[in-house]
Amino acid sequence: MTSERLKAFSDGVLAIIITIMVLDLKAPQGASFAALRPLWPTFVAYVLSFVYVGIYWNNHHHLFVIVKKVNGGVLWANIHLLFWLSLLPFVTAWASDAHFARDPVALYGAVLLGAAIAYSILVMTLLRAQDGRTLLHDAIGRDIKGWISIAAYVLGIAGAFVQPWIGCLFYVAVAAMWLVPDRRIESRMNELRG
Repeated sequence: MTSERLKAFSDGVLAIIITIMVLDLKAPQGASFAALRPLWPTFVAYVLSFVYVGIYWNNHHHLFVIVKKVNGGVLWANIHLLFWLSLLPFVTAWASDAHFARDPVALYGAVLLGAAIAYSILVMTLLRAQDGRTLLHDAIGRDIKGWISIAAYVLGIAGAFVQPWIGCLFYVAVAAMWLVPDRRIESRMNELRG
């Protein structure tokens, strides 16, 4: 089975997730820039979630560029990842509506943690689905960045119960760490070409 349908389906789901999030951005009541001030939590939450969806889309794309084989386990692992990402519009709306209160910020982190774990499961399932050692195996390595992300989400969730801004700081830090796409795969592909 090829990965083309899986990639197309995933792209569609991620596009719908972004569409749902942008629909939560409502126009202000007034006609001045001051009318935008009460909307800052919604905008900040939207930007962070948009960045996260972009990060997952980008790394998902890179991951499947070099995949040779997809099986049923990979399909289910991918659906598992999409489940967690599909919760982003809900937790984004709750966190922004609650002005980044403790419980919504903690739940936002739990969804990010679920997505990170699901992505790790997808990677492990993909590695097992390949025949022998492949470029994917070499590129993924020990996935230090992925494990740091999971630890940061756990710390962010715990931090949210102390002060919500602590949780937000961890979530922003992880997003910043991943803003540069995962270059392990690109590096391996360039080595083979060059």
